[in-house]
This record gives sequence, structure tokens and C-alpha cells, in this order.
Amino acid sequence: MFDDVDDPTLDRHLIVTHRLRARRMQLGLTQKQVVTRLARRGIRTTNKTLSSFEHGAGVDVVRLPELAAALDCTVTYLLGLTEHPAHWEPDHHPAVRRTPDNATPSWILGPDIPNRPHRSL
Repeated sequence: MFDDVDDPTLDRHLIVTHRLRARRMQLGLTQKQVVTRLARRGIRTTNKTLSSFEHGAGVDVVRLPELAAALDCTVTYLLGLTEHPAHWEPDHHPAVRRTPDNATPSWILGPDIPNRPHRSL
């Protein structure tokens, strides 16, 4: 999808895409429920738009605070700067790099991944 381009903005985009979907699923919310939560915060969107965000379409950075609020997490979490959804201060991760097989590094998705020990801060 991203070829071999070493671009940190593409890495961050991938993280946000994965975090949006993973957090929604962790909370047991449907896309429709997230759209309803966003509407309460003044963001009018559709299930189709949310789905496109979760599948790689660019998320408008202006919407990150409302998306974070709708998903009961921080913007810092959505950006992959912390592993804990409620923390604002970044964890000090090494620079994000794709693995050789282009798989998503496990820490990108956060503590909601099954069979992955949670690191308490």
C-alpha cells in the first residue's frame, strides 16, 4: 500500500487508521454509534466516511479531537504516541518503522490487542 517510501507521515497515517478501528471495536461500538457520538459534538459525517477513515482515507486533522472524544480516548492515543487511551503525555517510542514484511508493528494498535501484555505506566 505504501511501497518502500520511508515517510513518517505515512507511518502516522497508518497508526491513526488502525487506532480508530481498534478503539471503536474495543469499546464495542458500531460505526453508526460513533457517527451518532460525533453528531453530538457537532461533526456531521456518515458511516461511509468513518469506514473510509478506518480503511486508509485521510483523516482531517481538524476532526481528531472530536474523534478522540467520541472514542473516549486522547488525540495522543490516536496518533500512536501513547499506548494508553487516557494518557495525554507521549510514551517515548522509537521512531515508527514498518517491519520487513510490511506488517503493522504490534505496539501501534495499543493495549486492546488480544494476547498482548499491557504495559502500565
